[in-house]
Amino acid sequence: MKRRHFFGYSLLFLTGCSATTQRANYSLTGRKPELLRFTVTDEQGIEALEQNYGQFRQALEAVLATKIVFFPVKSYIAAVPALQSNQVDLLLTGPSEYVVINARTDAVPLIGIARQDYYSIIVVPEDSEIQSLSQLQGKTISLKKPGSTSGHLGPTKLLIDAGLKPNENYQVRMLGSFEGMEALTKGEVDAWGGSKTDYESYKQSGKRFREIQQGASLPSDLIVANDLLPVEVVAEYKQQIIKNQDQLIQALVTGEATQKYKGSRLVPVEDGNYDIIRDVYKAIGEGDLIR
Repeated sequence: MKRRHFFGYSLLFLTGCSATTQRANYSLTGRKPELLRFTVTDEQGIEALEQNYGQFRQALEAVLATKIVFFPVKSYIAAVPALQSNQVDLLLTGPSEYVVINARTDAVPLIGIARQDYYSIIVVPEDSEIQSLSQLQGKTISLKKPGSTSGHLGPTKLLIDAGLKPNENYQVRMLGSFEGMEALTKGEVDAWGGSKTDYESYKQSGKRFREIQQGASLPSDLIVANDLLPVEVVAEYKQQIIKNQDQLIQALVTGEATQKYKGSRLVPVEDGNYDIIRDVYKAIGEGDLIR
């Protein structure tokens, strides 16, 4: 069991979430729950959840034939005590957040959301003399924010594979996606690393850069299930979700914040798919986050 309690996380949880009545431990009975509590780690508050994921919640409710209600958390860190104390049943999160949550709970992957063109790239100005990643040694690279899968860990993986050591062979400035692109345009950094979709969006402004490396597809976003849900129930949920994925994806992309899921597929997913994320966390000296 990995239901380790962390006082700091618990405090975030208590100040950020309203209390709910704990449900029965369905894993002891094998029964399908009458109610599921669902949250998304990058949305704060009921209003934001309803605005961006309301139609998805309704579609998922119909597919699973089970009442689903939102349970907001302030962050993915606050989701840890919510799972540990049996306040949440289903949780949608990103790859980097998942490995931290998985290190502290027994939550299990339910389904992956395989996003279209979800990979990291590194670009330089069109007139730059830099032709390969190895030439970024001693240079400054703009990344999105710490822990971002496509805007930090993905580009870092590309640099590691090129033989560059994080925190040693190059400098990083966490500037955000579009702010980082502006910094590259102004010559304030030597390269930019981030998601392919952010890069394509920025190119619409007419700016031109040169792509020097593209990574492999990144691990999927995913929905995880509380480990207290019976194994057979989780298996049934997975089967129904995949069977009805067209309906669910259509509902998922109705929110303003969920446009990133256009063209996605709902796919089976295993914990081992996220080892690449764990490897990068260790390489940048943040291994304690995933222990």
